Parts: sequence; structure tokens; C-alpha cells
Amino acid sequence: MAIFQSLEEAKAFFRQDRFATGNGMQLDELTEEKAVCSMEVGENHRNGLGGVMGGAIFTLADFASAALSNHLHRPTVAQQVSISYLNGVRGNRLTAAAVCLKNGRNNIVTRVTVEDDTGRKIAETVVTSFKLAERTPG
Repeated sequence: MAIFQSLEEAKAFFRQDRFATGNGMQLDELTEEKAVCSMEVGENHRNGLGGVMGGAIFTLADFASAALSNHLHRPTVAQQVSISYLNGVRGNRLTAAAVCLKNGRNNIVTRVTVEDDTGRKIAETVVTSFKLAERTPG
């Protein structure tokens, strides 16, 4: 059962993720099967060698995983993340697509693929997220 009633509701919630949104990341698509986030690569995303900083790529992947996990159960937080950097970025835009591998009683496991706008695979992650107890108002 989905938590957010619409993509706009999810976008409003994730605007509070100031680190991701402050670095130009946005939520583009959200279903119970998939979350897609993207960002334009800017000069502030570059490392000392001129490539895209691994932390920017990691944050985009984490943002996509968080969107999907919190759409399936809120609140959910990342518990363990593994990332493999596959190629350097050649394009000007990165897209991270998260899919759910397991939605268990206590955990959600997602796989996130990050690609640039040339179609080049940049990174793969597997994220295990922990389902916190649902909070009730009051």
C-alpha cells in the first residue's frame, strides 16, 4: 500500500530533504515499484580532478532509495548501503532509478542504478532500509 497519494504530495514531503534538494536533486517519478530521481551536473558537484564527486552520485542514489522506501513504509531510514562506481560521468544529467528487491516485515531492500544522459551506467547500489515504528499524531 502506497503512503503518498500523488507525486506532488511526495515531492512536497521530500523538499524537507534539504541536502539532496539543496544540491539540485529532484524526485521525478514514484510508484510502488519504482522511484526515479535526477540532477543536472553543476560545477559544485565536481571533485578536484574535475569529475563528478562520488558523494554527489551516492546522495542521488540514496535519495531515490529513500523516496521508494518511504513510499512503501514511513518512516524508513537507510541501515546499510553498498555502492559500486562503474564509470565516470560523461553527460550533464544523472538519473537514479530505484526498484524494490524485498519489502519485508522490518526491512526494505532496494537496488538503485545511476546513469548519465548518454546512457552510461555510472553506479549500482543496494540499500537495506529499516522500517521505524509508525508515528501517530499527538
